[in-house]
Amino acid sequence: MNRRSFLKMTIGGAAAAAFAPDASPVSKRNLRKAIMYATIGVKGSVLEKFRVMKEAGFEGVEPMGAMNRDEVLAAFKETGLQAASVCDHIHWAKPLSAPDEATRKLGLDGLLQSLRDAHAYGAGSVLLVPGIARDGVSYEQCWERSIVEIKKAIPVAKDLGVKISIENVGNNFITTPEQAMAYLDELNSEWVGWHFDIGNVGRNYGPAERWIQMLGKRIVRIHVKDFTTKPTASGARGERPKLLDGETNWPAVMNALDRAGYQGWAISEQPADQAADAQTARDLAERMDRIFAS
Repeated sequence: MNRRSFLKMTIGGAAAAAFAPDASPVSKRNLRKAIMYATIGVKGSVLEKFRVMKEAGFEGVEPMGAMNRDEVLAAFKETGLQAASVCDHIHWAKPLSAPDEATRKLGLDGLLQSLRDAHAYGAGSVLLVPGIARDGVSYEQCWERSIVEIKKAIPVAKDLGVKISIENVGNNFITTPEQAMAYLDELNSEWVGWHFDIGNVGRNYGPAERWIQMLGKRIVRIHVKDFTTKPTASGARGERPKLLDGETNWPAVMNALDRAGYQGWAISEQPADQAADAQTARDLAERMDRIFAS
């Protein structure tokens, strides 16, 4: 990260602190339920999975990039579900932060493929994990390499009318909202925004509502996910609890989203066993409804 980026982070943090929580008018809440395709535990074809999600009360699905496009399009058409977003399918395996150019090229190709898929499905956003700052890759290297590669994809995103949305994840990279703002400032494009994961922030870098307050209109999509710092019933730490069974302050999160003016897709990324059949999927959808009403 260069000196200019650090200055932006400092200035951004100071500017955010100047705004009170009630600085923005509260918008009417309008959130649409969707689910990440990779977390659908139902066995069967794409169409069979979509049918169960439709019956459970979901309005949309977030497919992975590089799926069989014709099959996905047919499932959307038959069920009436819509594409909430597309998740880049290769960003973990071939990160844009990789030391070697060949791996970064594969990662960029995957991002471009996901952008084209999103355009074909009518989705306006692609979820991107920008890089991974570990295994010999420093924070600064992750920053610099990923910025270079994402800038190569921005003209394609613009031509297709699909935004690249950076997600906060467990990648040892961007752990504060100030860093997130600085990263977006460095990219400096209306075609790059944020895919805000509520649970990922809550576990280690929260509270989520502070991130929402700072990112504001730069939030393009959200992942609805809970977290807990306590051992679960199995005795393991770090497992994903059911929505409303964790430690997320949902009323505060919803209030922050309202004040940020966020409307549109709210995408579940809970474990597959929480959408393994009609009953569990319906329970998940109902829990989302209760969160949206909080």
